[in-house]
Amino acid sequence: MLYDVRTYTCRPGTIRKHQALYLEHGFEVQKRHLGDPLVYLLTETGDVNSYLHIWVYQNAADREARRAAMMRDPQWLAYLEKSADAGYLIRQENRLMVRAPFFQPPGAVAS
Repeated sequence: MLYDVRTYTCRPGTIRKHQALYLEHGFEVQKRHLGDPLVYLLTETGDVNSYLHIWVYQNAADREARRAAMMRDPQWLAYLEKSADAGYLIRQENRLMVRAPFFQPPGAVAS
């Protein structure tokens, strides 16, 4: 499995506006292509202007194919334009990660 860990930082005071924009225009179309995220979290302490979500793929090829399809979707492109116009985001960090060999996610069947 490949975990796409994505952290975004918003301008102070805009995270709620950004989340509302994403919920209205981006979340459903993104889920249509990527499936449900493993987790979607808002920061409670530390940089409270940031949030994190994790998407799970079978491998890099699966991620590439799903994200390429999403980038061809006119609804997703419209959301990206709305997000850019709003200017709420100031930073994005993506990390592709694999689980440690000794860790079994809850509910996973040991192999």
